[in-house]
Amino acid sequence: MKSSKISILFLILVLVAGCGGGGGSGAPSPVIAPALVSIDVEPAISSILTGSTEQFTATGIYSNNSTTNLTSSVIWTSSPDVATIDSNGLAAAVSTATTTTTMIMARSGNTTGSAILTVTGGIAAPASNVLPITVNGSLCKASTSAFYPNKPCVSVTVCNSVTSTCQTIDDILLDTGSFGLRIFNQALTPGILTQIPSGSGSLAECAQFGSFSAWGPVQLADVTLGSETAKNVPIQVMGSTLFPVPSACGTPDATPSAAGFTGILGVGVLVEDCGSACENQANNGIYYSCSGSTCTGATVLRTSQVQNPVALLPTDNNGVIVELPTVPSNGSQSVSGILVLGIGTKTNNAPSGITVYNTDPFGEIITSLSGTFSGIIDSGSNGLFFTPPLTGLLPNCPSPDSGWFCPSSVTTLSAKNEGASGSPSSDVFFQIGNFVSLTNESNNVFSNIGGSSSPGLFDWGLPFHFGKNIYVAIDGKNTSIGFGPYFAY
Repeated sequence: MKSSKISILFLILVLVAGCGGGGGSGAPSPVIAPALVSIDVEPAISSILTGSTEQFTATGIYSNNSTTNLTSSVIWTSSPDVATIDSNGLAAAVSTATTTTTMIMARSGNTTGSAILTVTGGIAAPASNVLPITVNGSLCKASTSAFYPNKPCVSVTVCNSVTSTCQTIDDILLDTGSFGLRIFNQALTPGILTQIPSGSGSLAECAQFGSFSAWGPVQLADVTLGSETAKNVPIQVMGSTLFPVPSACGTPDATPSAAGFTGILGVGVLVEDCGSACENQANNGIYYSCSGSTCTGATVLRTSQVQNPVALLPTDNNGVIVELPTVPSNGSQSVSGILVLGIGTKTNNAPSGITVYNTDPFGEIITSLSGTFSGIIDSGSNGLFFTPPLTGLLPNCPSPDSGWFCPSSVTTLSAKNEGASGSPSSDVFFQIGNFVSLTNESNNVFSNIGGSSSPGLFDWGLPFHFGKNIYVAIDGKNTSIGFGPYFAY
């Protein structure tokens, strides 16, 4: 059996400034008493006409694998509000003329479950600030997705601002743990973008991620997300052979098939991917000035660094909301959700029923699990990656899947998330199943897969996002519930 891909796609900023983590004691131990772990909302995906209704049910799943019907005791919400839902889970469509997708949420304490409801009232374009997400679905290319579980894909359009030559590119990995758009050279029409200069040469970048490195020139593009366009965005063109790879960049993935995706859309909490360190230090290990066969370290202004394109949109530019449905314990073949641009800028992105966790300058919160960790909320990572609290509790799988956990039975754990300032805090209950057993079936999407991480790091990857609306507020941007940077859920 071929090893399933481990994707850990948070951008490593320690190269230029260092980051926290490590040590600590006295944090919560694994929960023994039954605790509410997740809420399964059914039907998971449904469609109704304007003026009709749909009955939803909520089933609580507990740490001892028991279940309870919570339909009348959870708090029900719908976002956006094209449907109302009462305290017994009955949704009524109130949209009048368009076809719109809404997320139905059931919440009990800090635990949520969700489903997707499509209200059909006519044929019209979706809201300008909404992008579809498919996890191992139609927006993910089959040629790059084999043995790649939990792959969230979106589509972006890039254009030359002078010639208006455009391309729409699918198979772009949605990543809340990095900052900026990166597209493989093989997916771009030759010469479509404009090179950014650096001194007497051209600007190039080595971006170091948790599981791979990316090398290539930095070029300008107009970037369209949904129906909104950010002008003159510096993006990285990965896999280009235009300039030689510096030795410090290792062996970057050179093709989409090697990486497992055609590009990365980094929509994390920072505006650019390096900041002041790369403005002031030439030997930053990230940016280079290349001329011919020679590349040397270079300083680069923030405005020429690879930019989070959301921050450059004319409106809805203060953050994003990742909305994905609940996934059954045995997985799904694929699921669909939405990426909503903006926080509190339109009726379809108004915050409701969430807690805000501010981040440090590197986009990290605090996570405790028998120790204190740098916590990252990271849709680009396809599992929950951390150091188990007890030796032997979560044994690694046999080769070739030894990076994943393979416990003999489903294991329930509890960790604590805190804002970078130390408050607020809340417990997060989650489960880890046997990776090999789960992936031996036909499913590709899982809420309970995980593996080992670097010491001092807790990576809340894509499984953390299922059944939640995750708010990602950009540094320095004002939202209706405060300034970024923060995550909220």
